[in-house]
Amino acid sequence: MSDFALSTPVALIIFNRPSTTEVVFEAIRKAKPSKLLVIADGPRLDRPGDVEKCANARAIIERVDWPCEVFKNYSDTNLGCKIRPKTGIDWVFELVEEAIILEDDCLPHTTFYRFCQELLIQYHQDQRVSFISGNNFRPDYQINDDSYCFSRYSGTWGWATWRNRWRDSYDVDMQNWPVVRDSGWLEDILGSTRETRYWTRTFEAVYKEEISTAWDYQWLFACWLQNRLGIIPRVNLVSNTGFGPDATHTTQSGSHLANMPTEEMIFPLKHPAYKIRNLAADKMLFNHVYNFKPPWPQRIVNKLGRIIGSFINLTP
Repeated sequence: MSDFALSTPVALIIFNRPSTTEVVFEAIRKAKPSKLLVIADGPRLDRPGDVEKCANARAIIERVDWPCEVFKNYSDTNLGCKIRPKTGIDWVFELVEEAIILEDDCLPHTTFYRFCQELLIQYHQDQRVSFISGNNFRPDYQINDDSYCFSRYSGTWGWATWRNRWRDSYDVDMQNWPVVRDSGWLEDILGSTRETRYWTRTFEAVYKEEISTAWDYQWLFACWLQNRLGIIPRVNLVSNTGFGPDATHTTQSGSHLANMPTEEMIFPLKHPAYKIRNLAADKMLFNHVYNFKPPWPQRIVNKLGRIIGSFINLTP
């Protein structure tokens, strides 16, 4: 890594968790990007302590001590997990043509940056590729001998993309969903009745704002509409360290996706010979990430935990 210089801009999304923000910031500091773009949501006025926590998280950014242009997009009000990432990433791509994007709980391996940078260059002109993920949720599942594969299910816990991919397809309100739903196009895209049922329910809930904090489902949907593929690395390059009760989505500390270890990506990269979706990897990811069902003993423990939690909440 001594001969690698990170020239790709890095975007960091933060909120009210200075402890995780500091760890991720230190990982960015080691990489020394020449441009750092920081997106911050504002405090929730009905949550005591949010003002101080948000201020403490933002203060960490002032520690930049390497040659770096720092751009800040800080909201005074709380926009939430749907609108703040959308408006923040829109702003990023007003300033730069491509970016590596991290959230305040996504801790990257040192080789993650080089992996993204090389593939941003490799596929800059290839509109078939939508984005590059740092996530491999089943690194024990050997994709093939290549450094990465192409997938419908690339994760956004540490990822990279280009301005034109984001701008020409992302729609946070999913206005095209009713047409796709009613035309049966989703099964044409996925080729699986089971996965179609799952994603029909999910996208319908996002469209109706029953899942009002989502922004990444809309990105996945947008990539599918353009028949684009994402990239999954052979090894896991980013660990989500933010699982816990203070998180918005990743509240289950015992999740099988929490604090996954990262591994070194070996260079030079070995590129796949063909840009074809890895169907076996996608089926594995659907079952392991999206439609995951814990073993029965764990399900019983989880259910008991919810029952006890409900009882405690009802107790005066």
